[in-house]
Amino acid sequence: MKHIIILGDGMADWKVPALGDKTLLQYAHTPNMDWIARMGRNGLLQTVPEGFHPGSEVANSSILGYDQHKVYEGRGPLEAASIGVELADDDLALRCNLICIEEGKIKNHSCGRLETEEADVLIRFLQEKLGNERIHFYTGVQYRHLLVIKGGNKHLHCTPPHDVPGTPFRDCMVKAEVPEAQETADLLNRLILESQRLLADHPLNLRRMKEGRDAANSIWPWGGGNRPAMVPLTETYPQIKKGAVITAVDLIRGIGRYAGLQVIDVEGATGLYDTNYEGKAAAAIQALKNGDDFVYVHVEASDEAGHDGDLELKLKTIEYLDQRLIKPIVDEVSTWIEPVCISVLPDHPTPVEVRTHVKEPVPFLIYYPGIEPDQVEEYDEVSCVSGSYGLLQLQDFMKAFMA
Repeated sequence: MKHIIILGDGMADWKVPALGDKTLLQYAHTPNMDWIARMGRNGLLQTVPEGFHPGSEVANSSILGYDQHKVYEGRGPLEAASIGVELADDDLALRCNLICIEEGKIKNHSCGRLETEEADVLIRFLQEKLGNERIHFYTGVQYRHLLVIKGGNKHLHCTPPHDVPGTPFRDCMVKAEVPEAQETADLLNRLILESQRLLADHPLNLRRMKEGRDAANSIWPWGGGNRPAMVPLTETYPQIKKGAVITAVDLIRGIGRYAGLQVIDVEGATGLYDTNYEGKAAAAIQALKNGDDFVYVHVEASDEAGHDGDLELKLKTIEYLDQRLIKPIVDEVSTWIEPVCISVLPDHPTPVEVRTHVKEPVPFLIYYPGIEPDQVEEYDEVSCVSGSYGLLQLQDFMKAFMA
């Protein structure tokens, strides 16, 4: 039996009064997810362990069966793996957003949809002006980049910028958690302020502002850590001889690489609502045909819409996932002789009301030909409470899925 996980990042949500007190999954037209839920078994999953921030790095690696107490090192090292940056043991790797600050406040975490080509110009400029043998900036994707500090101390309190839109940036700067980390905290805060000085009058930002777009006028480092000790999935689950991950997000690519999965690039995969859903579906199907036993398909679009607080857009991303990605996969694999086990779930909720991640349990479904269905008729946060799996914790999902 082959296995495929289809993950709608941040897809879960809260009940919304404007939708008749339904969640977005309840309100959206999702006939394909509902059919799989009806034919399979359902439940809720706690993806974030106690004491951990509900970040995608925590939730996605928990879903894949990793114990965060053993492997967690933050987003930075995962994104380093994604873009091919080899970390030394003493390297501190941090996610480095390019963000927009207006009147001393964080306007947004993404500069209003910065293109990678634009960002590359700015990151190279910052490396030229601020980089040295100890400090190195690397271009990632869109607003998501990498900062590596040789000999940096990881015991820092860094605020994810998507958690604090509208907050004075100085209230959220880096703080040392132990005295030994103070030098690293001071260095990072100095880089933030220097980046603001350098980027304020950069020609690219002047052009963006003239066009009515947000300026990419500050770096924001967070999610720092060292190289994680993750064992490949092939060593944990004998059912997996070969696997692949499909995503537009560096973070998930990095998790996939450490998990021993091949990263499959899909043309037109953007990480936003306009991503190439059909291309991702086709790539997943082809990977299974080519001998992969396990495929992890990650779609970021709903999470970004949640961070933007855009209710209509988030509904659209859920329906796109259902009709443009899940349907072609289910239609294809249902004709195969070899059965395929399918799971659909989010990694965490990103409610449009609060525009950030929360650590509440998420609904999941598991289906394969011959499974005994439970009584759930629709896939959503409310219906799945009655699923036969009940409430699973962390690594229990992967054990159930692979069983």
